[in-house]
Amino acid sequence: MRRVPQYVALAAYVVFLAFPLVWLLSTALKTPREMALADPTWIPREPTLANFADAFGEQDLVGAAVRSLVVALASSVITVLVSLPASYAMARYRSLLNRVAIGWVLVSQVFPFILIIIPLFMILRDLDLVNTLPGLVAVHVTFTLPFALWMLQGYVRAVPRELEEAAAVDGAGRLRSIVSVVAPLLTPGVVATLLFSFISSWNEFMFALVILQDPDVMTLPLTLVRFTGPEGVARLGPLAAASLMATIPSLIFFAIIQRRLKSGLMAGAVKG
Repeated sequence: MRRVPQYVALAAYVVFLAFPLVWLLSTALKTPREMALADPTWIPREPTLANFADAFGEQDLVGAAVRSLVVALASSVITVLVSLPASYAMARYRSLLNRVAIGWVLVSQVFPFILIIIPLFMILRDLDLVNTLPGLVAVHVTFTLPFALWMLQGYVRAVPRELEEAAAVDGAGRLRSIVSVVAPLLTPGVVATLLFSFISSWNEFMFALVILQDPDVMTLPLTLVRFTGPEGVARLGPLAAASLMATIPSLIFFAIIQRRLKSGLMAGAVKG
């Protein structure tokens, strides 16, 4: 009985998280006439798949999803590859440069992104990266890297130095101890960083709006905006159907790698 309040709170939180998806599904299955009712219902009275057909027929959702997937995967992988050794150096080596770097990581999160849009566009234009997916990947990596560094260095600090010292006593060099002892312990942090980077890149809209101009290279968030008419009136049915389909890749990505959040928790200590 003492766990009942916990389960009630957990159930309320699950309902809170599931509400947008349930509402999207309900709207996507409704007819335009039913969506115009003053008293909306949860369960469609006349379920229809016409909104899904209209969404896929009017816009290149599959192509936009593939481009978003490429950008999100590339951004998340590059972010982890860059932040992992840098976070180890930030956590293990104490120096004035280290403290300055950590301070700059924190300060960089304060700047409003809107202030750097024009300089960023000019830099990408000079590098001939405007209207290209590599340019968008570079921007996403740049703006997710500070938080990834800050998050991963916390995981590195949580790894006891004694494990590396024990590996050194057994004859392992620094590189071997990092690969065999420290890296497995950082698996939950790496997975969390991958999730954060992937979801941030998948949902990002502002930078994509500025950098990408050709419809053939637009990502999924920009494609969803095209369901809004010239007068700002959204076509709720196709928009809900397309938005519902846009959530599936991120859910699949999370389902695939969430098991790794706990699998590496003690692997490095066992190996050491």
